[in-house]
Amino acid sequence: MKNLRILWIPLFVLILDQATKLTVKATMELYQSIPILGNFFRLTFVENSGMAFGISIRDNTFFTVFSIIASFAILIYLFNMRGEHIYVRVSMAVIFGGAIGNLTDRLIRGRVVDFLDFEFFDIHIPAFHFLFINFPGYSMTRWPVFNVADMAVTIGMVMLFIFILQEKPNKDETIANASETEMIR
Repeated sequence: MKNLRILWIPLFVLILDQATKLTVKATMELYQSIPILGNFFRLTFVENSGMAFGISIRDNTFFTVFSIIASFAILIYLFNMRGEHIYVRVSMAVIFGGAIGNLTDRLIRGRVVDFLDFEFFDIHIPAFHFLFINFPGYSMTRWPVFNVADMAVTIGMVMLFIFILQEKPNKDETIANASETEMIR
């Protein structure tokens, strides 16, 4: 029962995500934009049939099935990570909540509601050639519109990445690995 407490996190993320999306759908017209902090931050109602942050994909069915499988895998992992560090469990729970939030939209509406619209900085990457491959240029003047579920997945991934970078190998494991290496030689 103690392991089930971690599921409050994805439930909270899911409820917050769906509540904000329902509010946007009920109070805004599609493509309507409301400035909050001038042009820097706006609420802009768009519907996205692709991936997070408006990334287009060709086969939405494949992505939906993949999302369902990935969500189940994360849920199983959450149940089986009793001995893991709480930071890892929380980050996985946040990712799971975000994944379920967008998956809910895909299954119910066929599209994901996005509404958080920021202008951080312009990105311009010129076209270039590397190892017999021509890479096209890329420009972005506004950040893609996103939602609470996208934020949760991103925050959870950043948390997990920070934990992995800061995780130091256990002293006993380091000694055991060194001993095994010496035996092999």
